[in-house]
Amino acid sequence: MTFLDYLISVDARTALMGRMMQKLGVDRQLKSVPDHAGVTNRAVDRCRSCGHQDECSTWLDEHQQADVPPDYCRNRDLIARLQHAAGQR
Repeated sequence: MTFLDYLISVDARTALMGRMMQKLGVDRQLKSVPDHAGVTNRAVDRCRSCGHQDECSTWLDEHQQADVPPDYCRNRDLIARLQHAAGQR
């Protein structure tokens, strides 16, 4: 893998995280948490280290809306906390 391939891969995984947050309706809530930058960076790191990019992309394409992320989502706990804070759960 070249460095450029790595950067493209990282960017694609970051985009998946953004799509997941939007799909589950917590993207705005994420922006309002204390230490927003730190929380977001850790969420991006969890997404980047996930091995389910293809499954995640397919799941996102197949779901118009969802209440919970797939079981393999490494940000599942964060999403649940954001949903709780937003009164979605």
